[in-house]
Amino acid sequence: MCSSAWLKAATLGVLLFVLEGCGASLAQPFDAMKNAPVTAYRLQNYEPPPPAPNAPATAGAFQLPPQIQQWMTAGAAMLPPGLLPPGLIPGSSTAPVAPQQQVARFHDFRILGWQNMTDAKNHDELMDIMGKEANFEVPRENCMFAEFGFSIAQVNQPPADILISLSCNQIRSFGFAWPHGSKTGLSADTTKRIIAVMQKNFGGT
Repeated sequence: MCSSAWLKAATLGVLLFVLEGCGASLAQPFDAMKNAPVTAYRLQNYEPPPPAPNAPATAGAFQLPPQIQQWMTAGAAMLPPGLLPPGLIPGSSTAPVAPQQQVARFHDFRILGWQNMTDAKNHDELMDIMGKEANFEVPRENCMFAEFGFSIAQVNQPPADILISLSCNQIRSFGFAWPHGSKTGLSADTTKRIIAVMQKNFGGT
């Protein structure tokens, strides 16, 4: 009886260890990036096209893409001001900045701000989000108006870059193979977690 009970306990312990190990593991390459330096970017998700030559300048004439309009209606205005691209809140007097050649960009998107990710817990949270397939789904939109970006250093390789579009509910990766196949869409919970990571990294609470 005692031997049987010990065997059952040992088997249960091994099973729990295996399950915990599976739950803690991240898909590659994120499992190898747990200590990699990360730079986070705030990006301007939309730039109006340049005006046609000799066209009259009409204030407020720009038209946001429908995905961004829907995103605004769904609550993007609730984002902290420091995370929201300028000129998107309805009634704002500031229009999105038109394209300029001599500005810093991250994969063609204008950089509004950037910060190195120095908080270890926040870094771990980002890796936990990106490294688990359950956090992603097949995208519902086929667009990319990126509000955020991440650049993760890789040893002897180009950085692993990620564009994140909340308005399109999806991500796009550069410099590495996305480990979750066609699942590049953001679930509602994943969106909240990404916003929290960015808010903390840029000095929010």
